[in-house]
Amino acid sequence: MVSARGPADDVGGICGETAALHLACASIHRGEEPPITGIGGSGAIFVSGCNLGCVFCQNHQISRRFPDRRMAYGAGVTAREFARICRALKERGAENINIVTGSHAVPVLAEYLKTAFTGPGDALPVLWNSSAYELPQTLELLSGIVDAFLPDLKTLDSGLSSRFFRAPDYPQTAKTAILKMLDMMKNRATASVAASPAGTGGGLPAVIVRHLVLPGFLESTRNVLYWFAENCAGIRGVELSLMFQYTPVPAGAAAHLPPGPPGTVSGDEYDTVLGWLSEYGIEDGYCQEPVPDSAGWLPDFEKANPFPSELSLPVWHWREGFL
Repeated sequence: MVSARGPADDVGGICGETAALHLACASIHRGEEPPITGIGGSGAIFVSGCNLGCVFCQNHQISRRFPDRRMAYGAGVTAREFARICRALKERGAENINIVTGSHAVPVLAEYLKTAFTGPGDALPVLWNSSAYELPQTLELLSGIVDAFLPDLKTLDSGLSSRFFRAPDYPQTAKTAILKMLDMMKNRATASVAASPAGTGGGLPAVIVRHLVLPGFLESTRNVLYWFAENCAGIRGVELSLMFQYTPVPAGAAAHLPPGPPGTVSGDEYDTVLGWLSEYGIEDGYCQEPVPDSAGWLPDFEKANPFPSELSLPVWHWREGFL
């Protein structure tokens, strides 16, 4: 969570990051939920660092520091450089600006986003894509800036969150954060989507709560679905996104990480989760199809395009610059 430390650039947080903004890459991303991807794709900006310590983090190259490095992969950017990246994404057809894992950098991101688009009609909707490990007062800094929230709800089991996410307080923190997001979005059922180069228009959900199903831990998923049904289901502009793409991080690729759950979600587990959706009356949202070989989806931020080409068009990279 955002700390009360000063803005000095040489003071590192839990992930080795500082008060300065470091980015890993920016791309036209086509692997999000349909209203986010649209036709032109989502303008995803991946922020270096993270305030969680997920042992199976697919973005482990950029989310934490390595034993021999002070910070994760990424390059520092100024407000002007950040604005150039946002404009480049729009020029390539992005339908929104999608800030990925920026929870630890809220103050500087809020400042930069306010000035990213200066001309009349230039702005794109801003999406806040986070793990929901955020304080309500931190989220307040994004009021009037963010058009839609995309929070994870990883688990409501404190034992599981301690074991896999290194944050025993995650369940209560995430629930409070998501309820705060709902409150911030209550005055508009759907965010207005600015006309994009693709001319799609339409409506963007105000909040999409995402949950990644872990193989062997279905009871955790059941608790999440029950909480969503009790607190979020039926609210206009609020949707659920169930993901089944869990992939163990190869030990050789992330030797600094302890092991997460082995294997992938089975067909029986998939069917069980779908049954719970019906049981709890959850109808609005998205359900990912099982992914037979999701290992190919694991990004490599050493590459100019960290993702498969069918999912991503690179625009800017921390080492290569504009592409």
